Amino acid sequence: MTETELIIRYGASGETRHLTLTAKSAEHSLTDVLALHGVPLNTRCGQRGWCKGCQVELLEGNLAGPDGETADAGSKVKSCRMRLVPGSRVVLCIPETTRLGLAPQVGETFEINVPYQIDPLFPPSGARDTAFAVDVGTTTVVVMLVDLTTGTMLSRAGGFNAQIRYGDNVLTRIGAATSPQVRQAMRRALVEETLTPLLSKACERAGRPPERLAGGTIAGNTTMLHILADEDPTPLGIAPFTARFLEGRVLTSSGTGLALDGLDPDLPLQLLPGLSAYVGADITAGVYATGMTFDAEPALLVDMGTNGEIVLHHDGRLIGCATAAGPAFEGSGLSSGTRAQAGAVETVRLGLDPFHLELETIGGGPVTPESGVCGSAYVDFLATARACGLLRSNGRFDRKRWTEIPEEHRMESDDGFALRLIAGGPRISEVDVAHLLQAKAAIGAGIETLLEVAGISAGQVGRVYLAGGFGMHIDLAHAVAAGLLPGFAPDKVEVVGNTSLGGAVLTAIDRSALAEMESLRTRIEVVELNLHEGFEDRYIDHLAL
Repeated sequence: MTETELIIRYGASGETRHLTLTAKSAEHSLTDVLALHGVPLNTRCGQRGWCKGCQVELLEGNLAGPDGETADAGSKVKSCRMRLVPGSRVVLCIPETTRLGLAPQVGETFEINVPYQIDPLFPPSGARDTAFAVDVGTTTVVVMLVDLTTGTMLSRAGGFNAQIRYGDNVLTRIGAATSPQVRQAMRRALVEETLTPLLSKACERAGRPPERLAGGTIAGNTTMLHILADEDPTPLGIAPFTARFLEGRVLTSSGTGLALDGLDPDLPLQLLPGLSAYVGADITAGVYATGMTFDAEPALLVDMGTNGEIVLHHDGRLIGCATAAGPAFEGSGLSSGTRAQAGAVETVRLGLDPFHLELETIGGGPVTPESGVCGSAYVDFLATARACGLLRSNGRFDRKRWTEIPEEHRMESDDGFALRLIAGGPRISEVDVAHLLQAKAAIGAGIETLLEVAGISAGQVGRVYLAGGFGMHIDLAHAVAAGLLPGFAPDKVEVVGNTSLGGAVLTAIDRSALAEMESLRTRIEVVELNLHEGFEDRYIDHLAL
């Protein structure tokens, strides 16, 4: 069988890998071949060729294109559109911003603001005294082991959701799942490639073999739980956006394909209840774990992600919505954007008179030409660049203030003006700012719409619970100044971390939590923003800084 030689060079480290592949590899996209050999790329659009997330540089050799054309050495190509030529020798350079990080910043910390008792959902029996809780995110998955007799949290393990090769948001996953074969492959990617190794790692860290597991609780958005339950999620992507199920559902380990040596094939897996097609069980868990429904004053839960979810509690009413913020604050679609991962720029503080630029990375290392910029840094930039006068209210760079920036930090391209964070390094362009303003406008307009439905103002809200991994790194004053949390004082905002995981842990420890979450499902008033009069006007207003 004809062999193909594939040589991979990483732009940041200079590390080189040599792979010898069979001719069969030419039947798959270059993206899939790389993923199968431990080199996943940023396939943001579900390998549709709509973005440049998986772009690589072809240094030597040639690749076959989708319409019979070839790409030659020296070209930059979208790897999802290319295939290897059997028997050839190919050398690729993979930029750091293209390669999916191997050490994601997984949201493993959370706050529990409600009292609970030790009354396990899975009562200990014999040696079975341990349960696991899971947060299935679109991007990352985290598993936590808990002791059912004491409620002690024993260990954690987190990593990327292997489904990410089918797209970086729920809409691309829904689109991919129109094929039953692909839907089954997505389920295997979640269970076999992600959940199984993470559960194994958590058991090893806790020193508790799978034989001691009595059950598991799983939170996640509605799309992720549909795929896990082998339900067709495509109705979630078409009006009227109907879920096949929202109530809590019990699966088994063998029924989902979850298998570890010693694991009971009939091990119960409790899926938590969701609220709507786009306000899922992860948000139900968050509402319960924060205790916001017991607050004397109005309370707001904001979970900022690709699909920003917002829930308001006021005077006994529970009102929620999902707003299509898009993946900009996760770095997708931006010239130097990246998810939060080791080495990414997480803080940007800009000033003029005199010019100064303070940068910090996740992990504390130096900013390099290959560093990406993550969401918290973009929020910093919006706030500080506007405050010093570099950004105008419409998001464009002020042409006079532009000249005050040292030449090595200035560049012009098809994206208009751009600020270089270091010479030859990552940049923030005017087009990037436009994408960021669209994302923050969606969240800001969603918040204001819920407040209007409830008949209250931002000043009447006693507490804003900011959930999700993004909120763990964000500068709250900058988030308010940029209009991401419009009208709220920073001291009213409480960062609560991964409340989806917190709610799953609570359910495993205290069975009453499940009934409480089911009651939330019956109480929620879901606002369809696209049908709500005034949302579009608010959105347009929030496009300004």
